[in-house]
Amino acid sequence: MSAPSAVHDAHPPVPLPSSLSVGALAWRSVTAAGRAFARLSPPTDVAMHPDASRIAAAYRSERHLLIDGSSPGAWSSLSRFWPVADGWVRTHGNYPHHATALRTGLALSASAGADDVAARLRELSMSAAVSAIGSVGGLCVPVRTEDPAPDAALRQHPIVATERLGDAPPRRLPTASAAQPLRGVRVLDLTRVIAGPVATRTLALAGAEVLRIDAPQRPEFTWQHLDTGHGKRTALLDIRAQPDRLEQLLAGADAVVLGYRPDGLRRLGLAPHALASRHPHLVIAQLTAWPGADSPRGFDSLVQAESGIAWLESPDGGDTPGALPAQALDHSAGYLLAAGIADALRRRADEGGTWTVRTSLRRVAAELLGMPRGEAARTVGDPPADPVTQSFDVDGQRVTTAVPAVVWPGSPTLYAPPRAWGRDAPEWLPTP
Repeated sequence: MSAPSAVHDAHPPVPLPSSLSVGALAWRSVTAAGRAFARLSPPTDVAMHPDASRIAAAYRSERHLLIDGSSPGAWSSLSRFWPVADGWVRTHGNYPHHATALRTGLALSASAGADDVAARLRELSMSAAVSAIGSVGGLCVPVRTEDPAPDAALRQHPIVATERLGDAPPRRLPTASAAQPLRGVRVLDLTRVIAGPVATRTLALAGAEVLRIDAPQRPEFTWQHLDTGHGKRTALLDIRAQPDRLEQLLAGADAVVLGYRPDGLRRLGLAPHALASRHPHLVIAQLTAWPGADSPRGFDSLVQAESGIAWLESPDGGDTPGALPAQALDHSAGYLLAAGIADALRRRADEGGTWTVRTSLRRVAAELLGMPRGEAARTVGDPPADPVTQSFDVDGQRVTTAVPAVVWPGSPTLYAPPRAWGRDAPEWLPTP
């Protein structure tokens, strides 16, 4: 798939003010998904007209989420920028196991708070902090200044890389409607935290049956699932203990979306080439934080820090690092991955074959860093404070979320509601 910057459609400014072209990246990523879905149901040469305000709200959806009228806190006090002896680092400690690793790496007690972490980090250099926390599985990266050379090298590769891994007979897509071009397509979702769930939420919007699998020992935050779980079923399955059950799900799937680190996929027998050898009918989508076969754990905020974006977004001219107005790397990667999956399903139907679709948050960051900036990147207005929303009842709670941003001819204007996390059986629905 070509980079979204290669799409030159004129469009209204997406209100995501930044020194970088965040709004343009958002528009092009959302439009890529809409176009991919439109190509599944001819005619294909149709102009896409997303709503700029809806895109801005979708990219900041966690800020518009309400559960019983209240906004849940999205960030832990241990997920932030910290000054160290020779600069700054960024940590991620939202999940309990990441917070535990952060404290352990810094030789702090289990009850240590943000002040304790700050005091300890001020004693360390960037490299010492990254090494200490990373050595025990914690998440910490240096806040670097921009280096154009690696970004230019990354932009030599497609933002979504699609590769045919092997031969397999064509598998036609089920009969679908314009509103649901993926109706009857089964997608196994092995992702979490924004980018992957946004991709599979978008596939569900297009009619796919999406089944998300989580490990029982890694509970998901309720708010995070409600923000990105629209239209999916979710089940708990220890795939290490029940590999045969996972194989049954893979055999019945059309696509699998992988969010585990590459080394974890290898240990589980889920590396793309291994999957292709066992299930040559699959479209295999892989999302990582950094490109390559050895990508470590990572999140949007960490990639922003490592890539130089945090300094470009400094709120005070360079004294302290800052952040984009949305988790734009995550959301863009999600929409672009959904577009790549839809295109690979179409190619599988026309040509046959086993296909992989890959992108990384760092590759998306390189794209953003290569787009116009400064005056050329300016947008008009702040993100909408009161976006168009929809509400549903989920497990006894009243949930309000942002509405879909992706459009194609006949597309739904509202999401199907999320279901209670982990309550479904780990099995496909019967074929109608």
